[in-house]
Amino acid sequence: MSNNLKKWLPWIGVAAVAVVVILIIAVNSGGDDVAADTTTTTTQAPETKPEPGPLGAVEIAPGEDIQIRSLQAISGDVAFLGVPNQRGIELAVKDYGPIKGHGVSLGTPLDDLCSAEGGQAAGQIIASDDKVIGTIGTSCSGAATGAMPLISQSGGVMISPSNTSPALTSDLEGTAGENYSPGYYRTAHNDLFQGAAVAEFVFNNLGLTKAAAIHDGDPYTNGLATAFKNAFEALGGEVVAFTAVNKGDTDMTGVLTEVAAKSPEVLYFPIFMPEGGFIAQQAGAIAGFENVTMIAADGLLVDNFMQLKETEGMYFSGPNLDYGNNASEIGTTAADFLAAYDAEYGEAPSAPFWAHSYDATILLLSAIDAVAVELADGSLFIDRQALRDHLSSTTNFAGIIGTLSCDEFGDCGAQRISIVLHEDSTDVEAGKSNIVFEFAPTS
Repeated sequence: MSNNLKKWLPWIGVAAVAVVVILIIAVNSGGDDVAADTTTTTTQAPETKPEPGPLGAVEIAPGEDIQIRSLQAISGDVAFLGVPNQRGIELAVKDYGPIKGHGVSLGTPLDDLCSAEGGQAAGQIIASDDKVIGTIGTSCSGAATGAMPLISQSGGVMISPSNTSPALTSDLEGTAGENYSPGYYRTAHNDLFQGAAVAEFVFNNLGLTKAAAIHDGDPYTNGLATAFKNAFEALGGEVVAFTAVNKGDTDMTGVLTEVAAKSPEVLYFPIFMPEGGFIAQQAGAIAGFENVTMIAADGLLVDNFMQLKETEGMYFSGPNLDYGNNASEIGTTAADFLAAYDAEYGEAPSAPFWAHSYDATILLLSAIDAVAVELADGSLFIDRQALRDHLSSTTNFAGIIGTLSCDEFGDCGAQRISIVLHEDSTDVEAGKSNIVFEFAPTS
C-alpha cells in the first residue's frame, strides 16, 4: 500500500459512514412523512357511545338494520292515494342503499285508514317500538292528528308526503297550527298556498265572483275549503255557501240543493272518495247546477274518481307535477322514478304525491346518515334530538319536486300548485298533466 493511500484511508472511512447516516436519515424521514399523512386522514371510530340527548337515542347493533316505518292509507277507497306513496318509499329505500354498512328496514307497512282513529292505532305501534327512528306518513291530514302526538312524545320524527292541512304546521305567519307537534315535517305543500291558488284562478282567470265550498269536517278538507274562502273573499269574491257533508254519506241531493239555491258560479269541493264521487254524479240532476263550474282538489286527483264520466270538464287543484329535469339529492329524476315504478309495479302512480314520497324518504335517510355515529365495533348510535335538529336545519335540499327547505314548523315543500283541466275520463294521465294555471308563492 502506498504512503498516499495510507494517508487518505481514514478520511475515506469517515465519508462512507456519513453517507450511511444520511441514507438512514432520509429513509426515516420519508417514513415519518407517510405516518404523518396517515394520521391526518384516518378518523378512529369512538370506542364508547356518546351521551344521548334529551330525547334519547337509538342504538343499532353490528349487522342490525335501521328501522323506519311507512304509515299510509293502503286499504279502502283512499288506497289510490296511499299505495303510490308506499311504493315511492320502497323505491327510495332501495335506491339510497345501506347507511354506514347497515341496511334499512321498513318493517310491515302500516295503514292510517285516512282517519284519526287509524292514525292513532298505528302511532301507538310506532311509538312503542324504541328501535324505530323515523316514519314516512301519513297519507291523510286527519290521520296525522291521531298519530303524530304519540310519535312526537316518543322522540320520533315523521315526514309526510301528502298532508296539507295548515293546522299541522302553521299559519305561515309564525303561529303554530292547532295540531302541530315537534318532530313533524312534510314535503307536501301547505294548503294556504293551494287555497290562494284556487281563489286566484277562479277570480282572475275564470272571472267568476260567486263561489260555494263543501268539506267533510276532516282537517284537510275543512282547512283547504277555509283557505279558499278566505283568499277568495280577500280578492273581492263572495262565498255564498260554505257547508259540509258527512263521511259515509251517499245521498248528496240535500246539500247540493241547498248550495244550488244560493246560485253559485263555481263549486269547490276538496274532499275524498267515495263522497266526492257521489257529489260529481248527483250534481247534474240538481236544478241550478247546469252551468256551475266544478273544481276538486288533490284528494280527488286520483284514478278511481277521474275515471267517472261525470268528472269530464272538471278542474282540479293540487301539487304541480311538472318536474322537468329536477333531480333528487341522489340523482333520481321524475323520468327515472316513473320508469322504475312501471318496471316494479306494472302501472303508473294512481295519485299525485309519488315524488313527494320519494323525496321525503331520501330526506329522512340522508338525515339519519348525517347524524349516525359509527362506533368501533360496527354499531351505530343515532341521537333523536340530533335527527330533529338536522331536519329542521334543512336548506336547499335537492328533490324531484324542487328545492326543499324546512321552516320552524316543518313545512319543507316546494309549494308549487297547479290547476289541471280534465277532459277525457278514459285518459286520466292526460287530465293530470293538462295544466291550465300555475301558482308559486312570491316570497
